[in-house]
Amino acid sequence: MGDFLSFRKMITPAVIQIFFWLGVVICVIAALGILSNSNTLAAASPLPPALSAILVLIIGPLIVRIYCELLMVLFRIYESLRAIEVGKAQGRSVPTV
Repeated sequence: MGDFLSFRKMITPAVIQIFFWLGVVICVIAALGILSNSNTLAAASPLPPALSAILVLIIGPLIVRIYCELLMVLFRIYESLRAIEVGKAQGRSVPTV
């Protein structure tokens, strides 16, 4: 509990995973919305509605995943630096790159 209150334990990686799945659900709903409104969207889009829906289903979650992974890299860097800090405090040698 002390690590949580002093911000040494991060909860954001778990929140990022929730946002990823929320983004995937939003992409699926958007694709279904494109298919259900295909008559009104046909004139506004250069792509056929079915192709647009497939692109949203494939590219949408991919973009959400890449964004979430970029955010997670920051937390992985923090965890690695924290492990180095703890290792140095315990007197262990830190390997150099």
